[in-house]
Amino acid sequence: MKYLYILFIATLSMNTNAQSILGQWETYDDETNEKKALIEIYKTKNSYFAKIVKSYVGDSSGICEQCEGAKKNQPINGLVIIEDLQKDDEEYNGGTILDPQNGKTYKCYLELVETNKLKVRGYLGFSLLGRTQYWRRKE
Repeated sequence: MKYLYILFIATLSMNTNAQSILGQWETYDDETNEKKALIEIYKTKNSYFAKIVKSYVGDSSGICEQCEGAKKNQPINGLVIIEDLQKDDEEYNGGTILDPQNGKTYKCYLELVETNKLKVRGYLGFSLLGRTQYWRRKE
């Protein structure tokens, strides 16, 4: 019986660790808690990326006026905002995140803190100097 209990606990912890960040996530405004966007996280080769599927803020045909380079004046819907994340144990890091409101790009890391809750941290230099959002998995 003792071995069955250990096997059960091991199975539960494996299921928690095996959860994926892939799929669609909803973002919310930090102050108003209003839904801002629907984001899709996907994997290409060994890197993770995220794009805006639908923005709920402003004009549905809005463009990223503040963005630089190839993303300047590109439509918000379909815009890739997270690039080149690598899985590192329970964290995804080493990539960047774009804030389409100000056009700035930050280092970032993602961590699945619950099955349907994703911690997204963008920062400059050190991860202590940044901002954290929590995204909710779309049901």
